[in-house]
Amino acid sequence: MRDELLTEIRVICYEPVTVTGKKGKIVMIPFGGEASGEYFNGKVIGTGVDTQKISSDGKLVLSARYMLEGTDAAGNACRIFVENQGNWDRGFIPSIVTDSPLLAGWEDADLYATVDGIPGGVLVKIWKRA
Repeated sequence: MRDELLTEIRVICYEPVTVTGKKGKIVMIPFGGEASGEYFNGKVIGTGVDTQKISSDGKLVLSARYMLEGTDAAGNACRIFVENQGNWDRGFIPSIVTDSPLLAGWEDADLYATVDGIPGGVLVKIWKRA
């Protein structure tokens, strides 16, 4: 059995905002984008944000939060909230909340995300482990 691709989100990044203090640096990158896949198609509502915390010893932790609005595979209007946390070394773990009965199983599924650079942003793929 193979891992299953649930959705992919083409993220378009906007101008980052940064603050640096004695504990480290915080970079917040607002973004928009569109999601597509077999089970859900839609777009980021308003603006999502990727918060990057870089500690004074160089450790990086990322946390992206955003809400998608669109339709599930049955054609029903729905929303999905995504919080994707992690780093490049250990990987990214998404947490999902949705009002779609069809996609409700995503809330309890064993998920992971891959993130790849694309022009102007990143491509986030959310996978369910087999």
